[in-house]
Amino acid sequence: MNSPGKVLLQVDGMVARIVLNRPEKLNALDLDMLSQLEAAANTLEASTGVRLVILDSAGDRAFCVGADIHAWTALSPLEMWSTWTRRGHQVFDRLAQLRQPVIALLRGFAFGGGLELALTADIRMATEQATFAMPEVKLATVPGWAGTSRLPQIIGRSRAKQMIFSGARIDAQQAERWGLVNEVVPAAELATKVADLSDLICRNAPISVQIAKQLLNSEASSALVLEGLADAVSAATADAAEGLNSFREKRPPEFKGY
Repeated sequence: MNSPGKVLLQVDGMVARIVLNRPEKLNALDLDMLSQLEAAANTLEASTGVRLVILDSAGDRAFCVGADIHAWTALSPLEMWSTWTRRGHQVFDRLAQLRQPVIALLRGFAFGGGLELALTADIRMATEQATFAMPEVKLATVPGWAGTSRLPQIIGRSRAKQMIFSGARIDAQQAERWGLVNEVVPAAELATKVADLSDLICRNAPISVQIAKQLLNSEASSALVLEGLADAVSAATADAAEGLNSFREKRPPEFKGY
């Protein structure tokens, strides 16, 4: 059974906030949290009113220090694949593919799986005290939740190799220079900065923003994006209405070509 409240979903008008709520464990991720993140993503995907999602965390010490070591070290190799790595891929992909833009607020540590979670966001804003690392090799493992694919897409292959091979930490200023985060701001200004950016995005036409996200999302198959847009365009034609009406009326359609 899931432990309640490890991940919170808060909706305020057009803006939703997903909050990692395990500060006593530096928001380390376990299977409960993966399930609750997926449930939040499902709710947001179905929402017609939410235009923007903020990925946040409780506490100032860490956004997320990654996977809870006590959760995954007890698993057998088969369980590691079927109920941990594979599950994380499913949930992180669900978040990355949300229709709405996602802004991650990064305070303190963003390590391993926590950084991989932040990589699912479209925009990352960090405080000056934030630090980042992919430390898996220090535990004789490798990034398991798409870090080896999303990280090089964002900062380039050579820099991703440097982070992953060394396991070393980089500070917020270096993360900004590398393009890992969009902007670094003082902690006291982060909430205002993100609120201003959220307001700018929410003022725009939501469907246009969501379609732009699909087109910009390098992880999505271009064929799937084009297929979705083609379906939307064809559904808006007079011929689409005629096709549906003829089916209901059990008669041959009379298409007009517009």
